[in-house]
Amino acid sequence: MLPSARLPIAGERKGSRWDQARLVTPIGVIVVVAILCVIVAVLTSARRADEVAFNTEQQLMVQSIDEHGLHAMHLVEGVAATPSATARIRTDYDPQWADQRIGQWLAKFHFDVAMIVDGADRVEYRYPAANLGERDLSAEVAPIIALLRGRLNAMPAQAVALIEGQDPAKPGRSAVLVQNFFGQPAYVAAVAVGSDTDLAHGNDSAPIVLAVKYIGARLLDKIGSRLQLASLRAIAKPSAKADGNHSLDLTDVQGGMVARFSWKPTRPGGAIVASVAPFIAVALAGFALFVVLGIRYMRRTAEEIATGERQLRHLALHDPVCGLPNRIYFGERLEQTINNVRGGGLSAAVFYIDLDHFKDVNDTLGHHIGDELILNVTQRLSRIMRGDDLVARLGGDEFAIITTCASDSYSLQAIAGRIIAAVCAPYAISGHNIIIGASIGIAAIDRRVGDAADILRYADMALYRAKNEGRNRACIYDAAMDADLSNRKLLEGDLLQAIKNDGLRAAYQPIVNAAGDTVVGVEALARWTHPTHGEIPPSRFIPIAEHSGLIIELGEWMLRRACLDGRNWPNLAISVNVSPLQFRRSDFVEVVERILTETDFDANRLELELTESTLLGNLETAELSMLRLKAIGVRFALDDFGTGYSSLLYLRRFPFDKLKIDSSFVRSIEKAPDAAAIVHAVVSLGRGLGMKVTAEGVETAEQHLFLRAAGVHSMQGFRFGKPGTAGEIDHRLASPDDYRVGSPDQEVALAS
Repeated sequence: MLPSARLPIAGERKGSRWDQARLVTPIGVIVVVAILCVIVAVLTSARRADEVAFNTEQQLMVQSIDEHGLHAMHLVEGVAATPSATARIRTDYDPQWADQRIGQWLAKFHFDVAMIVDGADRVEYRYPAANLGERDLSAEVAPIIALLRGRLNAMPAQAVALIEGQDPAKPGRSAVLVQNFFGQPAYVAAVAVGSDTDLAHGNDSAPIVLAVKYIGARLLDKIGSRLQLASLRAIAKPSAKADGNHSLDLTDVQGGMVARFSWKPTRPGGAIVASVAPFIAVALAGFALFVVLGIRYMRRTAEEIATGERQLRHLALHDPVCGLPNRIYFGERLEQTINNVRGGGLSAAVFYIDLDHFKDVNDTLGHHIGDELILNVTQRLSRIMRGDDLVARLGGDEFAIITTCASDSYSLQAIAGRIIAAVCAPYAISGHNIIIGASIGIAAIDRRVGDAADILRYADMALYRAKNEGRNRACIYDAAMDADLSNRKLLEGDLLQAIKNDGLRAAYQPIVNAAGDTVVGVEALARWTHPTHGEIPPSRFIPIAEHSGLIIELGEWMLRRACLDGRNWPNLAISVNVSPLQFRRSDFVEVVERILTETDFDANRLELELTESTLLGNLETAELSMLRLKAIGVRFALDDFGTGYSSLLYLRRFPFDKLKIDSSFVRSIEKAPDAAAIVHAVVSLGRGLGMKVTAEGVETAEQHLFLRAAGVHSMQGFRFGKPGTAGEIDHRLASPDDYRVGSPDQEVALAS
């Protein structure tokens, strides 16, 4: 029994080892082939790297030789192509001047030889005369003289021309060659002397200044150091070439050798092989270790991979800041919900939530506070929703909720009301009391609904409606929103055409002094009469312009129109509103300066009105832009003062000239005592900071009297006149008594 009992066990061990071998062998073959491929690839890459390095070195060497040669020619042009050279060489030869300004000056730039030949090719001057002795230089410089005189049909032999595209028949004033000069490679530069008129018909009779700079050890050391070419040298015998070195041959147009330069190759391929060889050895050792331990750790690795995949999936489907499901997870869940509803399940709805003023918190308090605020919002939303509801963060300040509920508007608005109440309650984060709002777009999911993309589009349209209607509210999608979106797109296109074709007009609201009897300025306001729809209020087309980016073109048009009309009112300040998108552009200052120049408008009469939202998150750039415009005389007013977050900070930091009290405070003066106190405080603050204070929205005599007593410098509102055309402003300035507050005709004149 014992032998028969042991036999199956032995067979099981052999089978197990064979299974392991069958598993490991293919992997081993693949690894070996991969390693061989890596070795071949490394050797091929090393050879290719050497070739690329050599080609690069050759190109850099050629470029450097060209640059030094052209630089030498330009140095010669600096002394020869001048009126002084024409007067002292061509008109009346002055040997002393030639020695100082030609020979000695070029010697300072390491030229080895300097010469002047006359119109008959006779050498009039040579430098240094002592070193040159009685050498006959004519033969050495004959090629470049013949080239410069235009006597050649092609570039000279035994020389390399460095000016690309130079025509031998019309060589121009200058030329430079690389040639053998008394057995050494050298730059030979030549420049014809004379004015453009003298040389208009060629260089036949013009004196020529020539200079020679040997391409010797000093220059080659400089080139080699810059290009990192070791042992760069000129080979005296072009037929000789040092073994193992790289070389560059300069040849003439006929292919004849002019000069040869040699240097030690860098051979990056060897470095590549040397750096990779240890890794290949380690790879081979690792392969051996893998064969021994591979089977043992294969199952453990598979388990770790599965765990990692679960973790990665969780990270891929959840927001890293708050841990809520992200847009991908939300999309998958929305598809499931739609399928459930179509299959007879309970109706559901999507609530698309956008946090109002969240960007202001990020910009003023920092992103770390913004992240804490997101976590607090997440906790509140999670607490008020049921366990089977999905709360997701779609990105930034956008959240979405999928919940099963009745699809009637009462139920949907009730849920939205709970969400808004929870989100809008104050937050205490790191010592800051933060209040934000929430706008919600709601899209119901019933059996007639389309796909997930449709639901999201409906919710987004509803959210857009909620924002346009004043924020901090919820809107439910209905079919009319599609038409509204189409109308907005059409209106957006019409607005673009109106801006391009000057189809808008400017209205000007008077700004009067405290007594109300003198116009001290006007505020320019955009008006649009549509050819089909008639008068379109700014409250409708300005948001469209801001949403589409057309506010940039609209703002520039308005600024130019106001400056053109304002030239007729030399004693009035012209106020123009600037949108945040317009002010934050990098070219805003240049645009204002250009418009002032084009319209010839006095910058000291231009007042740009900014709101606090214009400055949020843009402090450094905003301050620099304001200071640049202040330097040319432009003034700034802080509009809607007191309605934002950090007005006092802005008053201390930014160079405002005026505060404008928001009309909401003015309307509340007679009803709310705290509004009157705020107005007094703003006036005192403005006076203390040396700023003028203007009140907006003044409509009644009681408001006028209160603001005048409070010390407001100027006012605007329907009490002093509605916005009118430029012609109406002209009439008002011409007949001020007709518009005086309290006069019999005042009501009719101001209301017209």
